[in-house]
Amino acid sequence: MVLARPARIGAVRLVAVDGRAGSGKTTFAGRLAGELQKSRRVTVLHTDDFLDGWSKMLIWQPRLREWVFEPFRRGEAGAYRRYDWGLERLVDEWTPIEPPEVLVVEGVGSASAAMRPDLTLSVLVDAPRELRLRRGIERDGEALRPEWERWMLGEDAHFAEDATSVAVDVLVDGAPDAAHDPEIEYIIGTTGWTAGATLEDDPESRLDGEEQSG
Repeated sequence: MVLARPARIGAVRLVAVDGRAGSGKTTFAGRLAGELQKSRRVTVLHTDDFLDGWSKMLIWQPRLREWVFEPFRRGEAGAYRRYDWGLERLVDEWTPIEPPEVLVVEGVGSASAAMRPDLTLSVLVDAPRELRLRRGIERDGEALRPEWERWMLGEDAHFAEDATSVAVDVLVDGAPDAAHDPEIEYIIGTTGWTAGATLEDDPESRLDGEEQSG
């Protein structure tokens, strides 16, 4: 899926796993990284660790670029300050990060226009709005429902402007009805357009009305 494609951040292949909150992108990113780690050095970064809480949805992009991408481009180690959601601020300590062979970045906007020149592979995970909200409230608690609802409105605006779904390499159904082994398989597409694939496949899928297995 990834290794046959070119590296664009120095020797590092960058994979974006984009999608709205609660869509299942974190789970997919973890499973993809697990498959790649069988033969390559892989690091997963979550954009939530580069945010300022619930505000400024894409504030992580310049931070990630400055702290991680640019050092990697020079063949050097990077470092970043993680956002602590309990303290509601970036921690003082810097976390070092050596250039991996594959860097998986998971989060809203990871496959947006500003990221695309550096991407080796882009994935968008989708799921119905009601399910995404339910997953979020189950995880974070009812008290954060207003934050979730505001965040989801921001996501709607972002994806309407960016048109990520027509630019990514792979669309993944984050709530599939089709039977599959989620540890090694996923369902391409969204409701009404699905096909099976495995994490080892090299996908050539676009939402063009045809079922493709990669």
